[in-house]
Amino acid sequence: MPRPTSIRIVFLLGLAASASIGAAPAADPHAWIARSNAFTQKLSAIEFEHSPESGSREGLAQYDELVSQPSLADDRAERRELEAALRTLVAAETKESDPRVRQDIAILRHAFDLEFRSEDFALAHEVTFYNASERVFQGLRMLLDEQVAPQRRAAALTRLKRYAGLDSGYEPITERWKTLTREQMAKPGVSYPSKAELETELSRDPNYLSGIAALFQKYGLTGWQEPFEKLKTQLAAYDAWVRAEVLPHARTDYRLPPARYALNLEEFGIDLPPARIASMAHAAFADYQREMAGLAKQVAAAHGWPDADYRAVIRKLKEKQITGEAILPFYERRLKDIEALIREHDLVTLPTRPALIRLATAAETAQQPAPHMVPPPFLHNTGQRGVFVLPLNIPSASGAVEDAYDDFTFDAVAWTLTAHEARPGHELQFDSMVEQGVSIARARYAFNSTNAEGWGLYAEYIMQPYEPADGQLLTLQLRLLRAARAFLDPELQSGRVTPEQAYDVLEKDVVLSHAFAKEEVERFIYRAPGQANSYFYGYTRLLELRKQVEQALGPKFSAHEFHDFVLAQGLLPPDLLRKAVLEDFVPSRR
Repeated sequence: MPRPTSIRIVFLLGLAASASIGAAPAADPHAWIARSNAFTQKLSAIEFEHSPESGSREGLAQYDELVSQPSLADDRAERRELEAALRTLVAAETKESDPRVRQDIAILRHAFDLEFRSEDFALAHEVTFYNASERVFQGLRMLLDEQVAPQRRAAALTRLKRYAGLDSGYEPITERWKTLTREQMAKPGVSYPSKAELETELSRDPNYLSGIAALFQKYGLTGWQEPFEKLKTQLAAYDAWVRAEVLPHARTDYRLPPARYALNLEEFGIDLPPARIASMAHAAFADYQREMAGLAKQVAAAHGWPDADYRAVIRKLKEKQITGEAILPFYERRLKDIEALIREHDLVTLPTRPALIRLATAAETAQQPAPHMVPPPFLHNTGQRGVFVLPLNIPSASGAVEDAYDDFTFDAVAWTLTAHEARPGHELQFDSMVEQGVSIARARYAFNSTNAEGWGLYAEYIMQPYEPADGQLLTLQLRLLRAARAFLDPELQSGRVTPEQAYDVLEKDVVLSHAFAKEEVERFIYRAPGQANSYFYGYTRLLELRKQVEQALGPKFSAHEFHDFVLAQGLLPPDLLRKAVLEDFVPSRR
């Protein structure tokens, strides 16, 4: 996520230096990045040609009026082009002298090998659910945003027309997704999406439609109403088709085939068997509960509360909710408090510009019903910054009154949420990549949930000692949640626990609202099975690495220098980050 000096500078990844891995820097500290990017840009160009929305998301305006035209033939063409480009990388890797460039080529090869294996599995075994309303909303939302240049926003109208098939050469996007789905349904023995996924996602689609209209109104575009009504009719017909043709075949068992779940874990950066992750998480869960018991007694005594059980104390802390217009100013003040602590205890280098925080819209909440960081473009950034988005409710699948969260809008929890999503967490993590400069391979293709979320949870950890007792208690509560995720996700998939038992753990022992627990269970069973393990796993690996460095450096260890070095590496997976730290950072500090 932008620049300490001026947020108006245009940044193309690779124009700034990055820390080396196991080698002395070249005379020109930018040269290796430029060489690495020359390889990577060939692959990115192929991806953007076939999925122009991805190019728009990365800030490349030449893709703004284009839309994907998905088909099996297009998928095969893209695959052939990518494989040809990758063959040139294999040849170049043997001739490359700089270990950093070789490392980036290895990152690219691994990323596409994993992508191809996942695609092949889906093509052979799965009927994919394309949520048309959500995908169209996302394709338009990336252009209709405060941080997108006004001259780019008009392209959203062209994109809207092309999604509806109203421009020459463009078929309605819903028909494309129907064709892909029918082709998979015609294959024997394929696995369908789960019934829970289809019913829940289809029930939320009206939020996307109202969200699209609100965006065009907000940015004052004209001439959108007629194509929007056409597209709206198409999307409604598509949802009706899904209900009639796909839903009757949906899986009643939400569990994934073991081979798919294993692929998911690999995609999210987890290289341990699910049972091993679950065992580690159960042990950590019990440890965190013991720590919480002592803190809860302190908080209860300070408030004069008779029940000192951590569950009762958290429920009491939740009672005083911050609402309405008071929410954003409160979080902004809390961020300033955290920044002051970071400077006082010399934890990491902070930029001079402020971080961005805002509340989610209803459509954004339907798409991502948990607090999250929206990262900036990495390829062509003209000043865009990461944004901490805070959803406050979750649309009900039953059509009843929305279930309200009480998990994110009270005093004590704001410490850890702000540390995770803003500073020193994701906002600093992503924006520092833009400000300092890393290769495209490390910004886009090394990314996985483990190396991103591991830093976010680690950011909570380094701030905890400096928070008040109630803030420390809530930091541990959310660490408890990450441990619960790491055993509930694999155990739901193995059948060892049921969704009802997962709700019991999340609402009673972790003390989540029903709305938040619902979002978690949906994540485990269909939104992103396997992803929930990544927080705990990434945090565990990063904490182990820090302890190794502290032992190696002794009194020479500097948390500030260690954190700056880790951030300078980009989104390296744990093994590659460990190699960088032990082969470069530690020797240089000795």
